[in-house]
Amino acid sequence: MLYLAESLKKYRILKDLTQEEVGSYLGITPQSVSKWERGECYPDITLLPALANIFETSIDLLMGMDTIRSEETIDNIHSTATDFQRQGDYSSAEKVYRNAIKIYPNNPDILLGLAGALALKGDCEEAAALTEKGLSLSDNEKQKSTMRAALCFLYLKCGNSDKANKLASTLPHTRESREVIQPLIRSGLNSDEIDSNIKYIILGEK
Repeated sequence: MLYLAESLKKYRILKDLTQEEVGSYLGITPQSVSKWERGECYPDITLLPALANIFETSIDLLMGMDTIRSEETIDNIHSTATDFQRQGDYSSAEKVYRNAIKIYPNNPDILLGLAGALALKGDCEEAAALTEKGLSLSDNEKQKSTMRAALCFLYLKCGNSDKANKLASTLPHTRESREVIQPLIRSGLNSDEIDSNIKYIILGEK
């Protein structure tokens, strides 16, 4: 029932129906429909076929099963890729994400996952470009914070210390913070040290 309230409102609006009209079709009050859409209560399970018929959709879609399956699939993709990365097999992680991106081409989680795998491989140019794209699409602040920090080192690895320093000055605290990253950028890290910091930010280990 997690997505039902949201789905009921979405499909009602898509069909250009009022709560009164939905209630009338079902023989219930518009107040009941309103409560469903606010998630205060749920329709009787026997009404789901009628609701699916009214909205010309399936019960599965009405229940949000497409969203649930998509989230589970993306979680499994990340889990598989992360396992490869923790074993140091960045090429296999890259392959997992490249296959996933064919299905989810504009999903920020997948874009940033691929960027992370490429960053760990040392492919700074594509990793930086994918990170920039993923950041523009993501609404996950923790994810964005982590990937902005990684992007500082990607810019540095690509030879753009000014861009790295400018981005680092906007970062929050802790391991992704400007207080930690700016001194590292200024210290003149070698390529192995840069790779170590990228790995630390993305995987939490050096």
